[in-house]
Amino acid sequence: MSASHSLADLMAFAAETAYLAGRLTLGYFGTNLSPDYKADDSPVTVADRLAEELIRGRIEQAYPDHAIVGEEFGASAHAGASHRWFIDPIDGTKSFMRGVPLYGVLLGLEIEGRPEVGAAYYPATDELLVAATGEGCWWNGRRARVSDVSDLGRAYLSCTDLASFEAYGRTAAWERLARRAYYRVGWSDSYGYLLAATGRVEIMMDPIMNAWDAGPFPPILAEAGGYFGDWQGNVSIHAGEALATSRALLPEVLALVKGG
Repeated sequence: MSASHSLADLMAFAAETAYLAGRLTLGYFGTNLSPDYKADDSPVTVADRLAEELIRGRIEQAYPDHAIVGEEFGASAHAGASHRWFIDPIDGTKSFMRGVPLYGVLLGLEIEGRPEVGAAYYPATDELLVAATGEGCWWNGRRARVSDVSDLGRAYLSCTDLASFEAYGRTAAWERLARRAYYRVGWSDSYGYLLAATGRVEIMMDPIMNAWDAGPFPPILAEAGGYFGDWQGNVSIHAGEALATSRALLPEVLALVKGG
């Protein structure tokens, strides 16, 4: 990896880019936007599109040989590139369009198929979470760490939408875990993964997840001392599901999710 492509440099670029896109979205936050609805019935606003355009433009200028996959504008050229960026310009558009501050701008980078760099910026709460492999996880300039709670009976458990567990046939897994947790709460979308990485909840999980929703979180959780991946214990952004927790709780959480 050349000096210009060092993980530290890529992390700094991702942080600045997510921040700039996030500040753009604030100009539209709380303005009663009228969304369009995509084929899957998910909403999209002018702010989603403008934020992704800003991010893509910065990547294309700084790293023209990198591939890009974005929620709103799809995949770019360079499909076989060693570096591939994943963009969710507004994660939590349903929250954003209703003036709820739990939305984020997500930017993740895979290198040779491994998630190595991640930035997640929450404009309405002004929280920036950024990490790269071996470079630590940073939350507004401070080291981020997962919770040190090791008793599942004292753990906070969060998810995005309870109905999604039924829709994807995963209700039993949720209920096994929910019965053991101390508190169950819907701090939704990627904000729940921010909370897991900063020790404010112990477990965040979703039965459905796109790669751009997950993009920044494997390095963020790993560098914060935790785990992000599928429900089988595999680190991935392509599993179609997501789980974040601490290393201390991971074995028990996985056992319950699998039916143990």
